[in-house]
Amino acid sequence: MEICPKCGLPEQACVCEKIAKGSQSIKVTTEKKRYGKLVTLVTGLGDGIDIKKIATALKNELACGGTSKNNEIELQGDHRKKIKDVLVKLGFEPGAID
Repeated sequence: MEICPKCGLPEQACVCEKIAKGSQSIKVTTEKKRYGKLVTLVTGLGDGIDIKKIATALKNELACGGTSKNNEIELQGDHRKKIKDVLVKLGFEPGAID
């Protein structure tokens, strides 16, 4: 049985990521890239969160491409209207998403 190094609980009962999700201040913006393409940026994801896992879940839910780098997630296209519902479904607090 593996023990979580942060909270000391077994991996199955670890609550570190749930606690980290509740204390985030997430900002969702759009940015124009090359050739006028729009990209949705999700910033403000801090320590204790697996950004690659969140990026993969967002890309699957929103049916788009994207990447995660420098503690931010880039999604191809304008997803500002739909992304808040998806982030809430992934366990983030609705009041913490701007």
